[in-house]
Amino acid sequence: MQSPEAGPAVSPTQIHLTLANFADEVVGTLARLFAYVGTLALFAMLALAGLRQLPDLRDDDPAGKPGWAVATRSRPAFALSRLDSSDKTASYTIFRHPGGGRRDILRWAGDADRPVAELEIYREGYEFDVTRPAAAGLAVQMGLDAATALEQAGLIETKFGPVALFRPSGTTACLGYLKRHEEPGLQISGFSCQGDTMPARRAAIACTLNRLTLLTSGNEPTLAELFAHAELKRRACDAQGSADWLVGAANAQLRGTL
Repeated sequence: MQSPEAGPAVSPTQIHLTLANFADEVVGTLARLFAYVGTLALFAMLALAGLRQLPDLRDDDPAGKPGWAVATRSRPAFALSRLDSSDKTASYTIFRHPGGGRRDILRWAGDADRPVAELEIYREGYEFDVTRPAAAGLAVQMGLDAATALEQAGLIETKFGPVALFRPSGTTACLGYLKRHEEPGLQISGFSCQGDTMPARRAAIACTLNRLTLLTSGNEPTLAELFAHAELKRRACDAQGSADWLVGAANAQLRGTL
């Protein structure tokens, strides 16, 4: 007689079927899990690919950003009115920045291609650093070491207004110059080694700036307006330079900081 506590006997076939069903459920669950993880990975890769297409808005890694590059397809926007048929520019180079800035650089060379003068017109873009000193980089522009100290060398009067002059401390071989306009954002700078005396060098720079003309303003009406007003104040070139005390190099200390 069978004990009342004993249950029905489980056959090996039932055990096998139960284990098979359990294995099928495990396999199905793992398959669904892998499919879910694969879908998440696909979405993650698509999101990363989309982020790579967005512009980098971070400002903490300037070294990774593109800088100035020669704009071979851009046309010259400035020129110098010629004094005679032999007067010509040795080179004209245009640089552009992804931030919107543009630099037009005119250079003149003497014997053995030695640079004797340079004129740069910088139209500022978003890359312009307002905290940087105005004369920063002028020493490099003059072919000197970046750490070279420059001292004030007075002012000259031009059709663009007073222009500050600079020279390397203790020398008078070349003069640098700088003029900045807030509106439009424009900076005119350069250097000149022309002339045997200080008045002659000052006169050479003033003559260069007074002869600077605008060929095209593009989509910048304020630039065209600036040059139109400047033309009304154009002066003839003076080979001897001005002896006015306001622009004289010997009286730079009377005007304070430039």
